[in-house]
Amino acid sequence: MKVSEIKEMSTKDLLEKVEATKSQQAKMRLNHAVSPLENTSEIKKIRKDIARMLTILHERKNNEVTK
Repeated sequence: MKVSEIKEMSTKDLLEKVEATKSQQAKMRLNHAVSPLENTSEIKKIRKDIARMLTILHERKNNEVTK
């Protein structure tokens, strides 16, 4: 997911997406522990997507506080 796509989302949608993505990441890790995934880089991509979304949320929070 690109930063431009994340910035277009509302804060509520972004929070929901973070929770859904964290859930997906946990499932992928569990599946990978049981039987190796074919494409393990997906776990890394999901982790980075979560970090991007959280960064945007923190930026929005800081902008609201300073205004």
